[in-house]
Amino acid sequence: MDALKTEIKEIIVSALSLEDIKPEDIQDSEPLFGEGLGLDSIDALELGVALKKHFGVKFSSESEDNKAHFASVDALAAYIQEERAKQG
Repeated sequence: MDALKTEIKEIIVSALSLEDIKPEDIQDSEPLFGEGLGLDSIDALELGVALKKHFGVKFSSESEDNKAHFASVDALAAYIQEERAKQG
């Protein structure tokens, strides 16, 4: 799971071109939006596309669960693991 979280952090930094932030600066449980990392809705779309390309997981724009999935690196890692398990 730690390797997955590191991968997610690297994708966050590269996909969103966060020049002042390194993957190791992002805390696993830190909120990605608002007071945490400070991402916005455009960042969420870009990140969703990058995660889909990299991990093959889908995020439905109509899903109420997206807010929970994108809450933190921990939440994203849990969602990706869950989706990978479903895919077999």
